[in-house]
Amino acid sequence: MFASEVLKKIRSMKWWQSLAKHLEAEFVEGLTQLLTAIACSADQVTVKMKVLSFCPSSAMSTSLQNLIIFFITYHIHKLESAQFRVMGPDHPVTAIVGEAIVLPCYLFPRMSAVNMEVRWFRSEFLSSVHLYHEGKDQYGKQMPDYRGRTELLKAGITDGNVSLQILNIRRSDEGQYYCFVQDGPFYEEVLLELKVAALGSNPLVSVESHQDGGIRVVCQSAGWYPEPKVLWRDRSRQELPSLSEAKSLGDSGLFETENSIIIKEHSNQNLSCWIRNTVLNQEKESTVYIADFFFPRVNPWMVALSVILLILFVCFIGLTVYLFNMKGKHLGEINDLQQELDWRRNIICPVNVTLDPDTAHPHLVLSEDQKSVRWADRRQQLPNNPERFDSDPCVLGCEGFTSGRHCWEVEVGEGRCWAVGVARESVGRKGRISHSPEGGIWVVEQWEEKFQAPTSPATPLPLSQVPSRVRVCLDCDRGQVTFIDAGDEAPIFTFLMGSISGERIQPWLRVGPGSLLRLCP
Repeated sequence: MFASEVLKKIRSMKWWQSLAKHLEAEFVEGLTQLLTAIACSADQVTVKMKVLSFCPSSAMSTSLQNLIIFFITYHIHKLESAQFRVMGPDHPVTAIVGEAIVLPCYLFPRMSAVNMEVRWFRSEFLSSVHLYHEGKDQYGKQMPDYRGRTELLKAGITDGNVSLQILNIRRSDEGQYYCFVQDGPFYEEVLLELKVAALGSNPLVSVESHQDGGIRVVCQSAGWYPEPKVLWRDRSRQELPSLSEAKSLGDSGLFETENSIIIKEHSNQNLSCWIRNTVLNQEKESTVYIADFFFPRVNPWMVALSVILLILFVCFIGLTVYLFNMKGKHLGEINDLQQELDWRRNIICPVNVTLDPDTAHPHLVLSEDQKSVRWADRRQQLPNNPERFDSDPCVLGCEGFTSGRHCWEVEVGEGRCWAVGVARESVGRKGRISHSPEGGIWVVEQWEEKFQAPTSPATPLPLSQVPSRVRVCLDCDRGQVTFIDAGDEAPIFTFLMGSISGERIQPWLRVGPGSLLRLCP
């Protein structure tokens, strides 16, 4: 019982009570358990050997105090070595398919991470999503799925901001990510979760057939993720029961849905198909009204015959109007054809286009004649003027057009990360921008294994037809831009831009790692 009494005395000493206030609760508890174990061992030795009486109590107390001082010193040294903590959001980050997202990560307290190792990875430490080491990005062991799509945002790295931007989000990007930071022997990490979502197409509502004394109506939509919620609603927004529902994953990994319902006469003829993305909390809705005329009466065949006669009558009227207008439009079509032939001939002589260095992203290097641009691994120290793109690796042409027809050619070579097209002069320059007509940009692009036109949703283009030189044909008067393979004159894609309202339209290029774009003379 002698050791137990010593333990009680230590706990009652002022230096122990003062120490317990300044140390972590877990460490105090662990140290208390250690003292208890020592006390129990000492009691057992006393009982078994009966020889501890020759040891003075002061010697026992001194030994315990020396042991406590040793562990306290070790713990304080350990605390001093903890130079920083790696912090991230405590909630999932949500990204939209086809757009860019930033995964936040920073050091606390804030300090420079320029000379530290920053590694973003998923399940395997050595297979990195992005690696920054020895003051630059290292792409040697980067996962193939992320090549050309990641960038460590170094603008705030001196303040401990090591956030990662991922471009062109894919369905497969969803999951957990580790932000790992190491400075010498010390390292810390934080776990983040990325959720991916996609907002699909507007619901297409169609009347299919007569069934069970009513009309079968079908609602179809595609391009959703995760699996969307589909509802039918009546005029008063009350939910209606579905007849059937089918959901499947398309080739792109996004959901396609088809939902049907039976509508009876004089009930719920104002009908809405409502589709909601539960992650984005956004929805799309289409409404249809079904007149009494379409519902079956005594004999469904009579209704079908009436519908057929109505269709034939409408077709007859339409054919009559068409033939009446043919003669008047014939001359206009000849003129349009002649203009189109002139336009094709003008394509042979492109206008001279140069690149504007004041708009180039710091990762892009322009040639002296401002006719070519390439990707640089190291970010250049350039002034952050209002015209410069600071997030996406883009550059605008010096020339701008508000009317007339203009064309130029861009040699893309064998690069696998590029985009070529036009943009409004007012296109966003700072932060994340949308490479789509909604963002004021009309392009065709190749990004790794995808060759596409970034419409909503994106329009895939055959990889077998990826050109080495693209001709961009801008028609400001018609409000359209056409892309042509300059090698075999085959059309690639045409955007209908609509009215440009007098705003200047400028050439626009986007360059990824390993790519070089050159404006042909």
